Amino acid sequence: MSKLTHFDAQGQAHMVDVSEKASTQRRAVASGRIHMLPATLALIESGTAKKGDVLGIARVAAIMAAKKTSELIPLCHPLALTHVSVVFDILHAATDAQAQDGVRCTATVETVGPTGVEMEALTAVQVALLTIYDMCKAVDRAMVMQDIGLLEKHGGKSGSFVNIL
Repeated sequence: MSKLTHFDAQGQAHMVDVSEKASTQRRAVASGRIHMLPATLALIESGTAKKGDVLGIARVAAIMAAKKTSELIPLCHPLALTHVSVVFDILHAATDAQAQDGVRCTATVETVGPTGVEMEALTAVQVALLTIYDMCKAVDRAMVMQDIGLLEKHGGKSGSFVNIL
C-alpha cells in the first residue's frame, strides 16, 4: 500500500510538490446517481421544473465546480483543464438495475500537467447532483445521492486505473 502523500515526515498536512513530475495527458471519469420520486423525474424530463432546465443548469454547475476544485478542496493544485464533459442518463425503475427512478451523472475531465484530475471529476459529479437536489427539493426532499466514485483515471507515473464495480 502506498503512503499518504499529503503529510510530511512530521505528520503535518502539506501540498504535494509536483514541480519535478512530468507533464502528461491526464484524464479522469467519475459518476454518481441521485434517486427521486417518479413525479420528480417526470418534471426533470419534461423541462417543467419551476426553476428551469434542471439538467442544463446542473451541467454548467458541474463544469464550474471542476474548474474551482482547488478552491474547495484545501490541498488540491489549481489546474488548467483542457476538457470537461458532463453526461446525464435518466434512470427509470422499470429499466434501471437499481430499480429506482433517478439521474446518473458522468463527468470526464482532462488536462495536460504534472498531476491528475480525479478530484475535479468527482467534484463535478457531486456538484451536479447537489444542483439537481437544489432545483427539485421543493417537490422532493427525500432525494438520495449515492454511488459517487472514480470510474477510471489515465496518465501520470501511476498509469491507468479502472474501477471494477
